[in-house]
Amino acid sequence: MHQTRKLQAIISNIIAWLFSAICLIPLLLILFNSLKDKKASAAMNLHLPRIPIQWANFVTVVEKGKLLTSFRNSLIYSAGAVVLCVFLAALAAYVLSRNQTRINHFLYMFLVLGITLPINYVALTKVLQFLHLNNTALGIILLYTAMQLPFMTFLIHGFVAKVPVELDEAGVIDGCGPHSLFFLIVFPMLKPAIATATVLTFLNTWNEFVSPLYFLNRSEQWPMTLSVYNFFGMYFKDWNLVCADIVLTSLPVLLVYLLGQKYIVSGMTAGAVKG
Repeated sequence: MHQTRKLQAIISNIIAWLFSAICLIPLLLILFNSLKDKKASAAMNLHLPRIPIQWANFVTVVEKGKLLTSFRNSLIYSAGAVVLCVFLAALAAYVLSRNQTRINHFLYMFLVLGITLPINYVALTKVLQFLHLNNTALGIILLYTAMQLPFMTFLIHGFVAKVPVELDEAGVIDGCGPHSLFFLIVFPMLKPAIATATVLTFLNTWNEFVSPLYFLNRSEQWPMTLSVYNFFGMYFKDWNLVCADIVLTSLPVLLVYLLGQKYIVSGMTAGAVKG
């Protein structure tokens, strides 16, 4: 029996490694071709880049693709959306979880329904134009926040529901007001949920393509996703430059995911148990 289980574990690991290798093929393809010259990259194969390695591809992409400007824009949009979305989601989850009334239950279900509803870009365009927020950084940050808010509220709500109410009562007895009760007692206990919501909001915002395409008309305000799209349109024959552009654009996302994956796994697991 022991050897049978060991054999099953070995077979499972081999299958997992095979699937992982298949998933890594597109990443390796892009990485290898970003280090080749124009002629070698045209074949789009998995051959290792020849010496000398074409590090100049990345310099060309940064200069011609205006990646520094688009990186700054993406960082501003993502950071702004993270701060607003996580803060508002935590407040909403706390109020809706602690006050179990019919109205709050309806508001919670109405808010969470936004996870499944499609986005009406025509109506959003009219709203942003009416508020004079179209083609502005504030407008796109608010739009990102509204898009991520339903799921993040749903995520944090499960954590708040399992924070003992006795802590609230003890805080009130010690003289805490509503604001100090939330920020000094409840909010520190939501660290796994806050970390998970922060990482997911950042990744989703950074990878968003359609919304800035519709609501940002000036290239100076484009995030990195639109810069890649525009760069591909100009240099679609230079696959070495296109691949280098994709590598540079993906690096922040990979870095954030690698640093925050333990929070995502632990947060999702805890949320599943606590919710």
